[in-house]
This record gives sequence, C-alpha cells and structure tokens, in this order.
Amino acid sequence: MNVRQTGSSFASRQALITLSLILLVAFGLRIYKLDAHGIFLDEKFTLVCTQGVVQEGSNQKDVFFTPGKTYFTPAEFWKPKTLADYNEAIIRSDISNSPAYTGLLALWIEVFGIGDYSTRFLSVIFSMGVIILTYLLAVRYTGSERVGLFSAALAATEPFFVAYAHVARSYSMTIFVSLLSTYLFLLILERRQTNKHPWGLYIAYGLTYAMTILGHSLGAMVFVAHGLYLLFYIRDIRTYLGLGLTWLIATVTLLVPWFTIGGGKYIFMTMAYQAQFYRNLAYSSPGNNGFGYMLPGTIPNILKMALPVFADLFWLTNGLTLDALGKRNTVVGLFVGLLALAIVWRYRRSVSVPAWVSAAIPVLLSSVLLIATIKTGQQVVLAAVPLFGYVLYRAMTHYSQPGQRQFAVLLTMLLITPTLFLLIMAFKNDHTYGITQRYTSFSFPYALILLGMMLDQLLRMPRFLAVTLGVVVLVQGYYILALDQRILDDVAVKYTQFGVPRIRNPYMTAAESIKTQYAPGDTVLYPAIRLHPADEIEKTYWPFSIKDAQMTNLYLPKKATYYQRMDTTQSDRIWLVKGKTGQRVLIFDFKGQTYRY
Repeated sequence: MNVRQTGSSFASRQALITLSLILLVAFGLRIYKLDAHGIFLDEKFTLVCTQGVVQEGSNQKDVFFTPGKTYFTPAEFWKPKTLADYNEAIIRSDISNSPAYTGLLALWIEVFGIGDYSTRFLSVIFSMGVIILTYLLAVRYTGSERVGLFSAALAATEPFFVAYAHVARSYSMTIFVSLLSTYLFLLILERRQTNKHPWGLYIAYGLTYAMTILGHSLGAMVFVAHGLYLLFYIRDIRTYLGLGLTWLIATVTLLVPWFTIGGGKYIFMTMAYQAQFYRNLAYSSPGNNGFGYMLPGTIPNILKMALPVFADLFWLTNGLTLDALGKRNTVVGLFVGLLALAIVWRYRRSVSVPAWVSAAIPVLLSSVLLIATIKTGQQVVLAAVPLFGYVLYRAMTHYSQPGQRQFAVLLTMLLITPTLFLLIMAFKNDHTYGITQRYTSFSFPYALILLGMMLDQLLRMPRFLAVTLGVVVLVQGYYILALDQRILDDVAVKYTQFGVPRIRNPYMTAAESIKTQYAPGDTVLYPAIRLHPADEIEKTYWPFSIKDAQMTNLYLPKKATYYQRMDTTQSDRIWLVKGKTGQRVLIFDFKGQTYRY
C-alpha cells in the first residue's frame, strides 16, 4: 500500500526559506563553542583508535617499555601503524565499538587534522543531516510541509542533538545513517508497489544497515522495527526475498568478518564481562563507584531509571521528571491535566464550546503554579501533557489514509523498540547501567516527527485550545533553549557529564607550549599515575599510566625528535627541563583529576 502522499511538495519557496532559517539556527547551535571544552574520556578512546594507538601502550612497548631505553620521541610515537595496530586499538581502547565511525574519522583527520574543532565538526555535519532527513521523511510520508518544518525545528533545538554534535563519538553519525536506512526502507516498499526491484536502493539500504551496526551495535534495533513492520503490513513474497537477501548479503560480507575475524569478535565477551562487573557495582556501591548511578535490575528500579530517559526522548516532555518537579507536584499536575482533558473531551463534538470552557482550561493549567512547591513553568507543561496526548490522538485520526496510518505505526515501533530492548537487557543483566539516553538515541528523529504531526494538528484544534497549548509549547521552548545554553556552557550534567565547565583541551595546550619552548637538549617529563587495576582484565603492561604522554603526543609534530620520558616521582605535572641549565618550566598541571576529563 502506498505510504507516500502524492502531490506533496518537498520544498515550496516558503518552506525552503523557513527550512533554511531553521538550518541556520541549528548550525549556529552546533558550532558555537565547538572546541571550547576539552575532550573527555570517550572522545579520548575514539582519537587514539583513529591513530592505531592502544591506551597504555600494549602496541607501543618498543616506544615506552624497552629495557634500558630511557627516552621516547614523537617520531617514535608516530611510527607507521599496521592494520593489526588499528584492530588492537579498537579492541583494547574502545571495546571493539564503532569501527565504521572510527575508520571514517581517521580518514577525516588525515585531511582536516586532529584538532578538537575539526574532529567534532564531522559530528556537526551528521547532525545537520539528521535535521534534513527528518524533514524529508516527514514531508514525504505525511504529505505535509508543515509537519516537516515542525519536525525540523524540533530537531534543530533537540538538546541531545546539540550536545552530541559537540562530541567526537559515533552517535550523530549512527543516528543519521539509521535514519537514512529507514528512508531507504520506505522507498523500497514504495517502489515494490509498482512491481519493480530497486536494486540501487537495496544496495544503499544494505550499506546503511551494516554501517549503522558498525557505528553502534544497538543500532540493530532499528532493523528489528523494520522487520516487525514488514510482518505487520507487507504480504509480498518478492519484497521479503529482496530485503531478506539484502540483510543476508550485508551481514555475511560486512558484519560477519568484523564479528568473527576483526576486533568485533571480542565485543560479546567484553559485554558479558561488563554485565557482571556493573551488576556487582549495582549491589555493592550503586552511587559512588566512578561509573555512574546504577541499581540492581528489579522491575521498580528499571522503571525508575527508564521513565526520565523515555520522557527526554520527547522534546515536549524533556525535563519533566520526578526529581525536577517533585513527586507530589507531579501527581497534582497530572490530576489537573486529566481534569482539563475531561472538560475538553466532554465538549469535543460541540459546534460551539461554552465560554466558561475556553476560560477554564488556561486557568486550570496555570493553577498548578499556585499549588506546586517547586515554582517552575514546567509544572504547567506537565499539567498540559494529557491535553497534548489528546491532540496527538486527534492527529492520528486526521491522517486517515492507510499509508499515513502505517507510517505512524512505523514511527511508534522505531520509538519503542530500542528502549524496550534496553529494559529487557537491564532485567537480564540485573543492573540498570545501560538505561541511558545515548543507547535510545536512534529513536529521537521518530519522536520528533510524531510531535511534528501533533503540532500540525494543534493548528486545527478549537482556537481556545490551540492558543492555550501553543503558549505551553513556547514555555517548554524557553526551557529547551535554556538547556541548550547550559549544554553549550558545559554545565548540563545530563548531557555533558560535567557540572563545572571544562577548559580548552589540556593536551593540545600542553603540546602547543612544548612546540613553542622546546630546544635541542631539553627533556619533557610526563606525570605517571600509579594504576590500581580492579582485576586481571584491567591490568596493563606497566604499573604506571602513560595516557598523559600518549594524549599529548597526538598533538605533537609527527617527525619531531623531542626527548621525552615518564616521571614516576609525580602524577600531576608536565615539565620541560631545559638542557643547558636544568631549569624546570611548568608546561601543564592536571591537578589530580581536575583537568583529566
């Protein structure tokens, strides 16, 4: 059945102008302060992998650990790497994760350099692509430019997208590629209705399927949703064969080699180890363990952790959590919202709504501010949630063509499947560590399109309701933009992991200082933190960490012959010892973990 709305325009002149303005705002949000805050742990994993370097030097023993060899140089650090080096790097430094993104970023760095701005700019490009694809998908399969523009505007300001456009990790790429795979999936079904086999689309779909899973293994949930949609709505055996062969060929040729011969063969072993490790932490020290807050995997604990994650999938309910609003306030707000919904429902078929109803709804929603113990506009947003649910219901009834209804079902499947999988795994592994926004991020575009459909429907609702809820949307928009500002200022812990803003990349700062001050005969001394491995798996070749030396050398000239060595007498400072005088010049002081992000 045709899911495309015939006659719809992808970009009328007015829509193109509006979309351009949306993209301009989105681009500004994504490049502002792009390199203002230093790289953090996950980005370090990615960067060393792109250069074929294993953290703590298991493939650089000749550089750091040769008996009797006191010094090392950038030229030795940058010696040519083999495929085996890259494979080992991604196994040991990043648990066999995201080889597609790591390889792509490695090529990007060869062209544009390894600076924070250039490495993160690749995520900016993919994040912008997500907005464009969200618009195209919404317009094509709802038949409404307005839905597309609403969806694009929401995507432009979505806090997760803004935050991870500033991160050199695979999330922006994987969201883009998985969204592209959904677009291609629907195009294939569209072409199959004319009994054509779109071989080019099959090939593209197969590539995006493999690239999604090689970008992040949990991206596979997108294709589980595709499969469920096929079972629900498609009865053509040739379509099953075409897509089945696409999945099979892509799996055998692109995925199986990585998961059997390449670094991916260790990922399941690592995941099993992590499941047990985090389970032990969840029972022994759930809140103070260095890895984040986690609880045993009981149903109440899983629901407690899942509700805020699911709420934050929706732009409109972002931040509406029990911790932020208070349990009592939440109950009161929802009760008021249900009361408002009951009034609206009672007069839903009335040709003329009584004047008292038009006045009662905004008064009811606003009244929560008088009752709530935490005074914030988001209390009003929470109270309006039942009414927004009603508007979404009306939107689903408005889209009456079977193809449109099927598209809404697909969006719902893509929204629910990743989160449901995380909940099942949390129950199976008996800990809640994996219930996090990052792992449900593939669902964001589909949640935004559903909200775009709801906002479009809001303009068709009775004037009093459209105006009232429109004001609530603006209130939530204020809080979303304020959150975006905190993200850009690096103080939104939920998204950036930091409550105190990071300084500019300390390793790049140190490397620039070394390049400026080093003279022949000088020696660079790096701090060496004594390691305390939790078990045999965490043990490294040397009892001291060489990470600070490795990370700084990433930003030093590849042919430089600076004399460098580890200083096991201290753990915080990079020193430059002048050869002629023995004077020590402080290059950088990490101050414990303060600047080791």
